[in-house]
Amino acid sequence: MPYDTKSDLPESVRDNLPSHAQDIYKEAYNSAWDEYHHDESRAHRVAWGAVERKYHKNDDGKWVKGASKS
Repeated sequence: MPYDTKSDLPESVRDNLPSHAQDIYKEAYNSAWDEYHHDESRAHRVAWGAVERKYHKNDDGKWVKGASKS
């Protein structure tokens, strides 16, 4: 089901992503939820893909804005 607020996001998202990345995840998920006829698994994949276009994990395992080194 779509997420109304960032506090509704899964813990794995809330506990790991910066606030702006959570916004990206929520918007991408909600859009994919509608576009792909409520396919939850696909919506999560789309949302993570959207986050990964703007953020990457640094050497410490934290999500930071910008392109990855690789």
